[in-house]
Parts: sequence; C-alpha cells; structure tokens
Amino acid sequence: MTEQPDWLHNFVRIYNKLDKETLHLLEEVYHPDIQFSDPLHGISGLQNLSNYFADMYSNVISCQFDIQHSLSQGDQAALYWTMRYRHNRLSKGREISVEGHSYLKVQDGKVIMHRDYFDAGSLLYEHIPVMGLGVRWLKARISGEQSSSTGSGGTQACPKF
Repeated sequence: MTEQPDWLHNFVRIYNKLDKETLHLLEEVYHPDIQFSDPLHGISGLQNLSNYFADMYSNVISCQFDIQHSLSQGDQAALYWTMRYRHNRLSKGREISVEGHSYLKVQDGKVIMHRDYFDAGSLLYEHIPVMGLGVRWLKARISGEQSSSTGSGGTQACPKF
C-alpha cells in the first residue's frame, strides 16, 4: 500500500484536530478558490468556507472525524470517515454518529474541490423533534418495502408510496 501524499496527510492531520479554536488552520489545506459541497450546502471561496465552519462549530458541543480509509491517485483522493458530534439542540445533546466519504481534488498543494457524501437524514433531520419521527418512519417504510419486494430474484429500484 502506498503512503498518502503530503497534502492529504496534512489534510487528515488538520481535520483530526479541527474545532472552533483551530479554524485558522483551514487556510493551510484549502485553496483560496475552494469549491465545497455536501448534501446541505454549496460554498465557494476560502472565506465563505471559513465562515461556514465558524458557524457550524459555534453550535456544536463536540465534533470529531474518524478517518477509516483513504485512497489517492495523482491530484485526487477519497476519504471514508465517521463523524461523531454532539449538538445542544439535537438529540438532547447526545452523540450522533454519521458515516460518509469525501472526494478531494488538489491544486498547487491545496484542496480546491471538496465534495462530501453522507445521509442528511442521519446527520440532521432524524434528530429534529417531530420531523425526526417522520423521517425515521419513512426510512423504515422504504426499507421494509424494498426488502419485501425482492421476490422472484429482482430488486425494486424505487419504493412504492
């Protein structure tokens, strides 16, 4: 197995210690023209990304990324991670765990494109009172219909509503 390139090693190192007191470290790993996106946001530019992180970290009790695996080739990488966080207004402050992965592209030694993939329901919607009940019910219903509709060797691409 090959070693991580320096830029990726530095990215993982900084994410492992990122909190509201260390947000200044973002400029060490992100290009000024960063394009960041996830299922909830699309952000352009390092200053806007820094503002987004500052807002996010001001509302969490704790947030930690556990990066299980990384793949890299040339100027691209994929990270597979679990994020564990606690938020005052979600799940009564209890820890929430979400699995996801990130696609990164680097330019001039810094990440210029960062795309996160995760289940927004698991991250947020399931933990909002009232809405969470509906999201969990819908997920269970879809999951139940998909598993019960696989008879005769086929799978159903879309759930029935």
